[in-house]
Amino acid sequence: MTTVLLTGFEPFGSDAVNPSGDAVRLVASRWRGPERLVTDILPVAFRGSVERLTELIETNEPDVVIATGLAGGRSKVSVERVGVNLIDARIPDNDGDQPVDVPSLADAQAAVFASLPVKAIVRDIAAAGIPVALSLSAGSYVCNHVLVHAASWAQGSDRRAGFIHVPWAVGQATNGEPELPLDDLARAIEIAVRTTLSTRADIDTAGGTLH
Repeated sequence: MTTVLLTGFEPFGSDAVNPSGDAVRLVASRWRGPERLVTDILPVAFRGSVERLTELIETNEPDVVIATGLAGGRSKVSVERVGVNLIDARIPDNDGDQPVDVPSLADAQAAVFASLPVKAIVRDIAAAGIPVALSLSAGSYVCNHVLVHAASWAQGSDRRAGFIHVPWAVGQATNGEPELPLDDLARAIEIAVRTTLSTRADIDTAGGTLH
């Protein structure tokens, strides 16, 4: 049976919620298979997130890993295409760690690409009427750190991995940042899973940006 590992993040800092975790829980509550879906909520911590991700992978041996996280300030669901092998933490994580200018993976390449069909995912989420974009930067914080580790795990095999950033869910943003309905976030993530499972080769269409 095909196994999909889907993760969100716990609330960060003083935030009461994290829409990525909320959306992952919602996807899990209405999943009907036939694939096996394993879900978990990662800590917003450089060391802890990768330790938990590694444990989940070793225990469940997934075929697909899709991690999700919050990108407060973004107005669209963002399907990440590339992880940069760099940690440059502007603020400490939930454990108080703040690495600066160090690699996510020692002695590894400078960047690693997601192995999900990212352009097909963007197409299918857009077709569902949900604001979405292909992103070329997952930042340099814990989300990107997880993407680098997940994508590196899948590299050179039939396994696939990637990362999706979501905006705040409606009613969660505190500084007038963009929000989308939680149901839309969950639907976008579920579409990403379904498209990945049904699409081996990504579509051939332009998805880059000019700046």
